[in-house]
Amino acid sequence: MKKIQRILAILGIVLLLGLYFATLILAILGKDFFPMFMAALFASMALPILLWLYGFIYKWVKKNSQQS
Repeated sequence: MKKIQRILAILGIVLLLGLYFATLILAILGKDFFPMFMAALFASMALPILLWLYGFIYKWVKKNSQQS
């Protein structure tokens, strides 16, 4: 289980770095790429929140299932 968690964590880091890099490049390119810039900006903020929420709910459900 630890190995899978480590691989998923590294994958998440690579994905976030890619989103940050894409956001930077799209910001530099200018007005023509504004919709893609906003999508990348939203994804770079929403993805960490969703990943944290998924982990929190997983731990909560796992803890509750072990108590029963």
